[in-house]
Amino acid sequence: MKYRYTAKDSSGRTIRGTVEGGSPKVAAEALKRDQLFPINFSEIKPFVDFSAIFEIWGKVKYNDLANFTRQLSTMITAGLPLTDALNLLKAQSPPGLSGVVGSLLTDIQGGLSLSSSMTRHPSVFSKVYVALVKAGEAAGVMENVLNRLADNSEKTREFTSKVKGAMVYPAIILMGMVGVMFLMMWLVIPKITDLYADFNAELPLATRAIMWLSDAFTTYWWLWGSLLFLGMYGLRAFMATETGIRKWDTLKYRIPITGELTRQVMLTELSRTLSLLIGSGISVIDALNIVADALGNVMVEKDVRRIARQVEKGFPISIAFSESEIFPPVMGQMIAVGEETGKIDEVLFKLSKYFELESEQKIKGLTTAIEPLILIVLAIGVGFLMYAVVMPIYSITNQF
Repeated sequence: MKYRYTAKDSSGRTIRGTVEGGSPKVAAEALKRDQLFPINFSEIKPFVDFSAIFEIWGKVKYNDLANFTRQLSTMITAGLPLTDALNLLKAQSPPGLSGVVGSLLTDIQGGLSLSSSMTRHPSVFSKVYVALVKAGEAAGVMENVLNRLADNSEKTREFTSKVKGAMVYPAIILMGMVGVMFLMMWLVIPKITDLYADFNAELPLATRAIMWLSDAFTTYWWLWGSLLFLGMYGLRAFMATETGIRKWDTLKYRIPITGELTRQVMLTELSRTLSLLIGSGISVIDALNIVADALGNVMVEKDVRRIARQVEKGFPISIAFSESEIFPPVMGQMIAVGEETGKIDEVLFKLSKYFELESEQKIKGLTTAIEPLILIVLAIGVGFLMYAVVMPIYSITNQF
């Protein structure tokens, strides 16, 4: 942020100018270091805050953040001062992230810590990210923490791309099916209807059903469009309620075919993030509470907070996980090994690799299962349309 100030110097002269800072307090401290004593401050608000717009619209992509973390880690490890590293990254980063990095640089120059400055950008830096940076600052091992963060970001990016890649083919086929259906209902079926009407032939039930649907679609398109809009709006409003969120978060792991994959992805993220937090020196209880906020599922969050409360009361973390109905028994068993050896972070990392391999197997199985399923649906749809369109031709032919 920029501030317009009025200040006195050591000789009593009045000085006016502008200064940057994360807050008026930070800006005032920057002036005092220059032997200026502020009298008045006023924030200079830009006509358009581009960095805020980029954050609101999600222009800071995960790939950009992963690259930023790796580059910052490399620079800090090489011994470059944090302010110099951020100054270089500000020039190299894409527009959305560049504004955020510039804000971090200004705050740090004004006396704030890196983790405190990152909390001002919650849409870019998650609670896990900020907690790890804070732990690195406290322990004086920022380069190690950033290295681990960069490794974790790259693994997450690779894993997410595999999951998304498996969904591309089914999504394209589904959109193609819907597009063909609309074209048939809007353009093809009405022309066939006019043709058959000229012959006054008795049409099969399937043909009449298709013709009725086409007529309803073309005549009352505004009604169907309104119903679709209202339905989507109502569903979105319901999903914003606590009941809707809870029901969806419970349902998403029970959906056939995709539910188990979603669960495996959650287990991979949870075990990997817990390993990263505990390995960086954050206590198990704090790590569990941080992970609970980052999972994005209210049912899992509730269970993880239950585990954190049990650990706080003195229960072993392995027993707390074993009593869960959400997490598989192997998680409690493996964590028990980590407790005995004193290497919970390493065990959790191995667990994340195990769940990742399981997820990849589920992805392969999903792709294998969806392809024939799509072919069957396509065959049934095309067969029904052919029957509805071709059968009346025989009826018309029999009239001659």
